[in-house]
Amino acid sequence: MVGITQDRAAWLARNVLPHEAALRAWLRQKYALGIEVDDVVQETYAILAALASVDQIRNPRSYAFQTAHSLILAHLRRSKIVSIRRASDLELQGALSDTPSPEQVAQDRDELENVARVLSDLPAKVREVFLLRRVHGLSQRETAERLGISENSVEKRVSQGIRALLATFGRGGKRGAKSLEDEEAPRRRDKDSE
Repeated sequence: MVGITQDRAAWLARNVLPHEAALRAWLRQKYALGIEVDDVVQETYAILAALASVDQIRNPRSYAFQTAHSLILAHLRRSKIVSIRRASDLELQGALSDTPSPEQVAQDRDELENVARVLSDLPAKVREVFLLRRVHGLSQRETAERLGISENSVEKRVSQGIRALLATFGRGGKRGAKSLEDEEAPRRRDKDSE
C-alpha cells in the first residue's frame, strides 16, 4: 500500500480525527454485534486515506460514520450466523440519525462557548461589525450605514474577527499551539524566495 499523502493526513486530522471519540462511543454501543471497535476505526481511516479524492465530501463526520456503518454491515454479512436481534439493533440505532448524540451536543456547546469567548475578547468595534455581518447577516453596505463607517472599515474589521477565530480554532482551540497554516508558512516563504 502506498503511504498517505501529507494533504490527506492533514484533511483527516482536521475533519475526521475530532469526531473519533464520538465514533468510538457509537461503535461501543454495537458490542453485541461482535465488532472490534479499534479494527473498525482503523479500517475507516484506511478507507478514507485511500480515497482518490475527498473534494466531494461535504460532511466528513457523517461520511466517516457511514463508512464505519458499511464496515459493520460487511462484518455481519461475513458472519456465518446473524441473529435477528443483531440485525434489528443495527437498523434501530441508525448511524446517521439526524439527532446529534449527547457527546456531539456537549462538544458543540463547548465549541460555541469557545467562539463566544474569542468574540468577547475582540475590540468592541471589531466585535460589533463581525456580529452584524456574520451572525445577523447584514450586508457590508447595511453594516457600514448602520454604524456610520466606510465599507472598507467593515471589511477590515470582519477580517480581524476572522483572523482572531482562526488564531484559536486553526489550532484546535488551543491558543499556544501551532496551526497547520503556521507550520506551512515558512515552507511557502522559502518556496516563494526560490
